[in-house]
Amino acid sequence: MASEITIHQAQEKVDQWIKTVGVKYFSELTNLGILMEEVGELSRIMVRKFGDQSFKNKEEEVLLADEMADVLFVLICLANQTGVDLAAALEKNIQKKTIRDASRHQNNEKLQR
Repeated sequence: MASEITIHQAQEKVDQWIKTVGVKYFSELTNLGILMEEVGELSRIMVRKFGDQSFKNKEEEVLLADEMADVLFVLICLANQTGVDLAAALEKNIQKKTIRDASRHQNNEKLQR
């Protein structure tokens, strides 16, 4: 059963977890390093699941969704630490892309195949 959570609620939930279970935030630079590690773990699964490489031993048991959640968790930590409202930032980013790419992708021959 999937639960729905807003981006704002996710930022609050992560903040509460950090302040209770996690004690405090790691430094921003440490969290950036952790984010890169988590993205690497996600990449490893994606390359093996959808790319040409195969899984080794019990690697296949690692869940794609869990790795994506790890990436999201650390990204939310960084947003909280730097005062970024991810919901507002995402909305603004989508607007930017909509204006910038209004016809770009429709006119891209590579995407027409």
